[in-house]
Amino acid sequence: MARSSVHLPEPPRRSQPLPSPTNDAMYHTYRSDLSQVRALVLQQAREAGLAESRSNDLVLAVSEVAANTLRHTRSSGTLGIWHDDDEIVCEIRDSGTIADPEAGRRKPAPDASGGHGLWIVRQVCDLVELTSDANGTTVRMHMALRSPSPR
Repeated sequence: MARSSVHLPEPPRRSQPLPSPTNDAMYHTYRSDLSQVRALVLQQAREAGLAESRSNDLVLAVSEVAANTLRHTRSSGTLGIWHDDDEIVCEIRDSGTIADPEAGRRKPAPDASGGHGLWIVRQVCDLVELTSDANGTTVRMHMALRSPSPR
């Protein structure tokens, strides 16, 4: 799970609004079974042209975030997926809140009982945007479709 060498700008912090998804975004609501979430992400990643290993990394990342909905909320979550010529974006929204604005930015101790999921997500995605407030949490995971050209 090597981190990509693509360097993107620092994501917005906590409660700053995220830009709106593109008009062709696909949405799926889930509450229990994540197999359809994983299948949709893999299908959309392949259709967008994401390399197979990166597609699998994106599936892992989205699955980790979606599993947090099941673990930490009593409501459903919503998966949104869209792409353009440069990247694919997967977004998970749910009613939970994340109190730590640095969640996933620090590697958890090996014996930590939690905190590994968001850290893994940040290792495999090119950019992770996280906002969380009283209205819920949104996590956007970005993957570049192509490696940057050598200079």
